[in-house]
Amino acid sequence: MRIATFNINGIGARLPALLQWLQETQPDVVCLQELKAPQEKFPEAALQEIGYEAIWHGQKSWNGVAILARGVKPIEVGRGLPGDPEDEQSRYIEAVVNGVLICGLYLPNGNPAPGPKFDYKLAWFERLITHAAGLMEAGTPTVIAGDFNVMPTDLDVYKPERWVDDALFRPETREAFHRLLAQGWTDALRTMHPGETIYTFWDYFRNAYGRNAGIRIDHLLLSPDLAPHLKKAEVDRDVRGREKPSDHAPVWIELDLDGDH
Repeated sequence: MRIATFNINGIGARLPALLQWLQETQPDVVCLQELKAPQEKFPEAALQEIGYEAIWHGQKSWNGVAILARGVKPIEVGRGLPGDPEDEQSRYIEAVVNGVLICGLYLPNGNPAPGPKFDYKLAWFERLITHAAGLMEAGTPTVIAGDFNVMPTDLDVYKPERWVDDALFRPETREAFHRLLAQGWTDALRTMHPGETIYTFWDYFRNAYGRNAGIRIDHLLLSPDLAPHLKKAEVDRDVRGREKPSDHAPVWIELDLDGDH
């Protein structure tokens, strides 16, 4: 089972790129972030034409998350992260696909920090930690995937000294991520590439992609019952170098759920 996450950075503008990548790689499940499209503008028909069913939580101009599944309809079990009924930002969605609970998220950026946006990021993170603890307790095979807007360690960022005051790299942000992992979640990409410099995002400016001046902020976390089934975790880096790309590359894992692990 191949599960991917891809911050598409505007599904309207990137639809051809998305369809091309889906047809080339045929992941079983994809979590998308930053749709930047209202609910009615999601390209459901175009995805169905190439064999993907979807659920999505749109929002005009900003945010927006979706879960795609190849050949089956994702069974939605929740949208919106519990814990703040006033929060109207479209950043979280959950569905069951082939017996696995897929949690797709787009964690707030939080800049400028300190400030209200950073406070919102940390509060959102606390809600995620609380919700994830419940998921862990429930014992369902679970993948939490998406753009976490967190660089967990110095290895996850080009020139870390330039990022010390950034909301994605501040100690409070990294500490929250490590508390989440401490519940028992496995960071799939880092587990398969323990000492490697491996990035998932390159800015559009200053030839960041060409210089490989990137950061790793897109993560797939596995519950303990799925972690032994992890066979691969990779970044489709070349997608970032194509025409009219997102500033993120797709990240994917392969789980062997049929054979012995």
